[in-house]
Amino acid sequence: MTAISPDQLNQSRVQAVALSLQEDVGSGDITAMLIPADRHASARVITRESAIVAGTAWVNEVFRQVDPDLVVNWTCGDGDRVAPDATLFTVEGNARSILTAERCALNWLQTLSGVATRCRDYADRVAHTSVKLLDTRKTLPGLRLAQKYAVTCGGCHNHRTGLYDAFLIKENHIAACGSIAGAIDTAHQIAPGKPVEVETENLTEFREALKAGADIIMLDEFSLEDMRTAVAENAGKTRIEASGGINESTLVPVAETGVDYISLGTFTKDVKAVDLSMRLSM
Repeated sequence: MTAISPDQLNQSRVQAVALSLQEDVGSGDITAMLIPADRHASARVITRESAIVAGTAWVNEVFRQVDPDLVVNWTCGDGDRVAPDATLFTVEGNARSILTAERCALNWLQTLSGVATRCRDYADRVAHTSVKLLDTRKTLPGLRLAQKYAVTCGGCHNHRTGLYDAFLIKENHIAACGSIAGAIDTAHQIAPGKPVEVETENLTEFREALKAGADIIMLDEFSLEDMRTAVAENAGKTRIEASGGINESTLVPVAETGVDYISLGTFTKDVKAVDLSMRLSM
């Protein structure tokens, strides 16, 4: 599993926020121009539902890029659980600037908090086991690092960030290399030190990957019985990840097989935004 550096995350945040403002504000907020240019205002943002907060730095960055004189004060932090009707933050300053920034700020907060909220729900379900729940590369285009950060706010963990920081050898890679052992050996030659994971579809392939020294072996859509067999045969030699078709009803039984990881694309691709509202006062 890989970690995203603070510098990498910050650079991504600044760039992503700039793009979100560019697509929304464009050449200027013509509706905000209805308000006198010197009008001062304050606003508070509330959540209409229970949620896990994520994305405070993205909200701050939106307001900073729109108007660095705006003052944002948070009543909560990333990873906090908030109740319906709770005030998440207040913002004070130029009324035009607040209204121009409103939609982008809330878009970031509702989306990332939605990811964190789903992750916390899943993490709580398997808290009685030692399994770690992982995200995948099934992220919204352009939002990968932000979503992966939100996953950690919800108590889950990041899989590889992209195609560059770890190997994940699948069926077509194995076919092209001739064998699982051949693919693993070539991976070690290409990038020594990079994690090598192999996706397997049955116990025969699992045993081949185990013998060849894979760092992580993925069990793709294995039955619960075969997962338990793989865990027993592995006996701690390497790490085992379960994946494929795992949902709310099957999550706990899979976790209880003793696998080390469960990867779930639903964390980042099936996003349900948290319902937020901004209330402005002059």
